[in-house]
Amino acid sequence: MLSLEWLGDLNRRFGELTRVRPKRFVIGPGKLEIGLRPLIMGVINLSPQSWYRESVCLNQTGAVKRGLTLAAQGAQLIDLGGESTLDFADRISVATQIRELVPVVKRLVQEDLALSVECYSDQVAHAALDAGASIINMTGIQHSQAIYRLAAAHDAAVIVSYLQGPNVRSVADLTFKGNPIDAFQNYFREQVAVAGEVSLNKLILDPGLGYYYRNLEDSGERVRYQMECLLQSFRLKVDGFPVCNALPHAFEFFQEDVRSAEPFFAVLAALGKTDLFRTHEVAKIRAVLDTLECFRSQPGTKDE
Repeated sequence: MLSLEWLGDLNRRFGELTRVRPKRFVIGPGKLEIGLRPLIMGVINLSPQSWYRESVCLNQTGAVKRGLTLAAQGAQLIDLGGESTLDFADRISVATQIRELVPVVKRLVQEDLALSVECYSDQVAHAALDAGASIINMTGIQHSQAIYRLAAAHDAAVIVSYLQGPNVRSVADLTFKGNPIDAFQNYFREQVAVAGEVSLNKLILDPGLGYYYRNLEDSGERVRYQMECLLQSFRLKVDGFPVCNALPHAFEFFQEDVRSAEPFFAVLAALGKTDLFRTHEVAKIRAVLDTLECFRSQPGTKDE
């Protein structure tokens, strides 16, 4: 069981890293500042095969309505996806993704919302940025340099997701030669260097905890891995870039109460100094972060 002793040992070994302040930069029509404080990214899935049914929108009108609802609930960013990451889901063509995503991006940008588009295609990224997206949530690295170049030209940001494979639809087993945190750090350093070659300095780093690797079918092993990574998120801020975490679900443990999973993991992510919380449950995560902030601001507590 997670214990104060485990947390205390983590702090003794790496406590100085918890005081690293992330880089700050501005994105979007409303000039949203990334890195200043924890932010919430609400999710909209245009694929009916996305398993989190509350986030699925079957048409553009529904997607726009959900985006406005998420913003009203407290989301500072909206993440829009046109293809499910599940291994059995259909592959959606680039043309179809562009046709479905672009009108929603344009409509929500008119409301001064900061839009992120999840994709691994440079063509989809290009269309999304032209439509006004502020962030590309990049789920594949085979076109990373092209996407970085596009983002730099649009003064946009890129979420760099860790994954073992060319893109999220082509992963198999998740294996590490050593400590996962070391692997994350090396991966992010390489991508930071590639982005730097095209003068992109607006990056957000994501350990990719929500991807479906075949060898993490054992729920206990997977959830333990996710918990440890969330609590050590502060160690992932390579070169000071902020960290995003997609909050896990642990369906096998929460079962019919699965909508309570993301709020639970949000507590661990907050303790790990996560900067951007990607969630399907915006209102619940807003309540979690507000409650944690209430404790931090009490007289007699140390405000870090």
